[in-house]
Amino acid sequence: MSRPRFHLSLRQRIYLSMLTLILLSFLGSGVTAYFNFKQQEEEYNMARLSRKELAIQESMRYFLEQTGEGYMTTEIVPILFSDKICELADVHNLAINMYNLRGDLLISSSPQNVDMLGFPMKIDYTIMKQLSTGNSRAEMAKDIDHGTYIMAYWYYRDIDGKPIAITNVRYDKSEIDTNELNQFLIQLTRIYVVLFLGAALLAYVISNYITSSLQKIGLRLQRIDLSKHNEPISWSSNDEIGTLVKEYNRMLSEVEKSAYELAKTEREGAWREMAKQVAHEIKNPLTPMKLRVQHLQRSWDPDDPDYKAKLDAFSQSMIEQINALSAIASEFSDFAKMPKAKNEKINLVDVIESCIDLFGQPENASINYEPSDEKEAFAFVDRDQLLRVLNNLITNALQAIPDDQEGKVHVSLTAKEKHYQIKVKDNGTGIKEDMRSKIFWPNFTTKSTGTGLGLAMVKNIVENANGEIYFETQEGKGTTFFIDLPKYSDN
Repeated sequence: MSRPRFHLSLRQRIYLSMLTLILLSFLGSGVTAYFNFKQQEEEYNMARLSRKELAIQESMRYFLEQTGEGYMTTEIVPILFSDKICELADVHNLAINMYNLRGDLLISSSPQNVDMLGFPMKIDYTIMKQLSTGNSRAEMAKDIDHGTYIMAYWYYRDIDGKPIAITNVRYDKSEIDTNELNQFLIQLTRIYVVLFLGAALLAYVISNYITSSLQKIGLRLQRIDLSKHNEPISWSSNDEIGTLVKEYNRMLSEVEKSAYELAKTEREGAWREMAKQVAHEIKNPLTPMKLRVQHLQRSWDPDDPDYKAKLDAFSQSMIEQINALSAIASEFSDFAKMPKAKNEKINLVDVIESCIDLFGQPENASINYEPSDEKEAFAFVDRDQLLRVLNNLITNALQAIPDDQEGKVHVSLTAKEKHYQIKVKDNGTGIKEDMRSKIFWPNFTTKSTGTGLGLAMVKNIVENANGEIYFETQEGKGTTFFIDLPKYSDN
């Protein structure tokens, strides 16, 4: 079994499309802003770190000038700067080390945690080479404790510019990139959430505005009744909706004309068919009547001793044919002038029992009634018309049974969940397969006599009571007709 597909309305599709575009635009602008900010932030932080390095250099040079030790040797550096680099490290929130010109560690702002902090005890050869070849600053990245750090080196010189030591500071690159970047992302997310909610509300309003006119047209289309005059839709704007409305009004006018012509043609065709059927049914008894009259003319002899008997037989035959004509006329009249149903709350049990009592027990047949478990089965239907339905079905059931066979007609009433089901079953000849689709057509009959209006009338009555009639049949075994009538409700 295929799964039912989930269908979205036009308004929902427009709204979701607008939300998708908003999300994609937010995503694109957010990614662009992220990388742009990351690049600018990295450049800014590196410039800031350069300024910190310059501030440290200037502070150390100023300290050297203030101490009056313009000239010194490398050996004096640990004694002279042991407190100063700790002070500078606290001010600038950086770890500071000083090395001799051979790259050996002299002093550190955190001497007790040199190994733990990942400071090298000796400067890397590549750094030493960069500084010795005239570079004012050397830098290298190093992974320590699952993080990336930047190690910056430069010569510390005396007042004559002579190198006396190598200064080193370490920056936590993740801290440089992450702190302010996280703040930026949090702020950007807040802004985007507010903007998205506002854009979603605006998209909802716009989608409703776009589809409101289409909904109005849809409601008008739902109220179209081709049996009545439908007012055209008025639309003042000369836009796409206006074009649609104009086309709708044009098609509505053409459809109403076509519906009128079709109804007229169907009525004329129905009356022609009815006239043919009436003529055919009337001609059937007229032919034997004509033959009997002609025979009486040829054999007329007042002196014939059997004259009275022949006249009585002729009269009886004429009366029978006239009664047949009268019955045909009455049946067509009843069908053509079907009275308006006077539906009321009736007990189906009483109506069925009354109908069964009317038939009694026919000759060579038996009618069996199986009542419902419920004592009362109320439905909203015309009592007289329902009696006509049951009379017609039981009569047809009896007539469908061959003369050489014992007839059995079974009538039952069953209570279902929302309706009552009346069943009329016979053990007759059944309905041939090529006739089953036409059984409820007016003027269609399987009998040699009759107008074929009985089951058409039955179907009309049942459907006017909001019910349903259908049948099951098997050739040589019989037919069962089912009538489903809704249970009575005060609503």
